[in-house]
Amino acid sequence: MQTLSAAGEIAARRRALARATPDTRWDLTALARLDTLGAHVLWRAWGDRLPDHITLSAPHREIFTVLGRQPKAEVPKDKPDPLGWLVWLGAFLIEGGRHARALVEMLGHLVFDLGKFITHPTRGPWREISAQIFRIGAQALGITALVGFLIGVVLSYLSAQQLSTFGADRFLVRLLGASIVRELGPLLAAILVAGRSGSAITAQLGVMRLTQELDALRVMGISHSQRLILPRVVALAVAMPLLVLWTDAAALLGGMLAAQATLGMTPQYFFGALPDAISQINYAIGMGKGVAFGVTIALIACHFGLRIEPNTTSLGRGTTQSVVTAITAVILVDAVFAIALAGIGLPGQG
Repeated sequence: MQTLSAAGEIAARRRALARATPDTRWDLTALARLDTLGAHVLWRAWGDRLPDHITLSAPHREIFTVLGRQPKAEVPKDKPDPLGWLVWLGAFLIEGGRHARALVEMLGHLVFDLGKFITHPTRGPWREISAQIFRIGAQALGITALVGFLIGVVLSYLSAQQLSTFGADRFLVRLLGASIVRELGPLLAAILVAGRSGSAITAQLGVMRLTQELDALRVMGISHSQRLILPRVVALAVAMPLLVLWTDAAALLGGMLAAQATLGMTPQYFFGALPDAISQINYAIGMGKGVAFGVTIALIACHFGLRIEPNTTSLGRGTTQSVVTAITAVILVDAVFAIALAGIGLPGQG
């Protein structure tokens, strides 16, 4: 009996019906009842038509006749929109404009709060600033040192191979010093901090949204900018230059060991030539990049953290967007530094 009460067996019966061949003979005269569900199962298994060799009663044949008169449901196909890319671009620009406006507003509030903090330092959130410096700076020393050391080894090894081909081994120290202190050190530290600490800041603020702590702060009249954004921005602005210096040292140490292994360059010669390779201008540029990268990462992380809605889906999506946006912004800021400071501190430019 094929009725709705036997719906649990439909899947198994469909597999059995699929094994039927065009020469299979069907005899449904023994069926006591056949409802629409059972008729649909058989009708679909037969390919929306009655088999050639079938015997069934007149009432059952009438059911299949009615099914045959029904028009087949066609799934509408989405026609490609030739202007779809323009719609996507417009939506992207509008969303980007909203984020830019919110970031500018946040920066404005931060400037006012920073002015109050400077004029009344005793009222500042020093405990939160010190805690953030510890989480962002001290707890990131291990990963930044490891990545910086490995990058220094790789860069030194590849550069030594190329320079030894032209007999220019003595320029290895100058190449490593300028590239690591000016570019690679700040960029590596910023990317690691954006992925590690930036995501943590966004997730922390997002959890505060889920637990309604942000609403509680607003009810008590406590400014989000002063108590949440300002400590993180100040902490990153202080910790990032120190992390850049730490990453530079680890990368140069790795480069020195690789140079000793590949070129036989002694540590005494390496460190003796290093002061001439790293100018004060390049050192200042690297530290300045650290401050700019830290402020950028903190603002973006806080922005996406405060925009998270009270649900777990928004928390995961916002954290991902925060990391991607922060890394992209760091690269853009680095490009701006490269264009604005082109020729400054490079060999032959003073």
